[in-house]
Amino acid sequence: MQFRQQALTKLQSPEELDLPVRFARPQGWLVLSVTVVAMAAASVWAVSGSVASTVGAPAILTHGQGSYLLQSPVSGQVTAVLARQGERLPADAPVLKVRTSEGETVVRTVDAGRVSALAATVGQIIQTGANVAAVEKVAHADDPLYATVYVPAENAAAIPAHASVDLTVQSVPTQQYGVLHGEVKSVDRSVQSAQTIAAFLGDSQLGEQFTKEGRPVAVTVRLDTSKSTKSGYDWSSADGPPFELTSMTMAQGSIRLADQRPVDWLLP
Repeated sequence: MQFRQQALTKLQSPEELDLPVRFARPQGWLVLSVTVVAMAAASVWAVSGSVASTVGAPAILTHGQGSYLLQSPVSGQVTAVLARQGERLPADAPVLKVRTSEGETVVRTVDAGRVSALAATVGQIIQTGANVAAVEKVAHADDPLYATVYVPAENAAAIPAHASVDLTVQSVPTQQYGVLHGEVKSVDRSVQSAQTIAAFLGDSQLGEQFTKEGRPVAVTVRLDTSKSTKSGYDWSSADGPPFELTSMTMAQGSIRLADQRPVDWLLP
């Protein structure tokens, strides 16, 4: 009964219109001010700020002109292997001797380069068009190495000219010697098939490996050089590895993409 009487009394009493209305306490104004300032700062950052992103993709160290597969022009039995793996040969240099029904034929290099692989042995029977060697197109011992990074095609348009690249080299312990530095030299805008990659690298298995997740785009990376390292290239560590880098070494590339404004993510 007491609570009922109080409720009736409150309903019958006039409103207290003469009392000031408190809209917010000082603590509330402080919270509101901080919120407004934070939203304004976020808006400015969204329009004028930038966010850096990278794309990672498999890579391989090669000389810039790539390789080619040397094929036998005849069928027959290999009677002699005249070249050694790792040897640099001029154009039209003898690589194999093959005995055919019409006599002996010499298989020669098409272009100058280094023999990176030999696929034929003495006594082996080969057919016309068989791959007998892979020759990397390098004429001089001091020709520089490049990295070819096989980037997913959808990321190619976002790669700016001279973008910085970090390369984790498979044969180099990263925790001890760090990563290899470079910058983008060129981006091939056409997608690469397994056959195209195999022809460039002189290795059909690598062609299949680099297209396992789809047909990529080839990005050529110029490696930063350094006179203070054994390898002759610039690393994130002071000295880098105590040995020289060799061609056909596998790596993992991380390419910095063009910076984006956060507001672009919100726009259609």
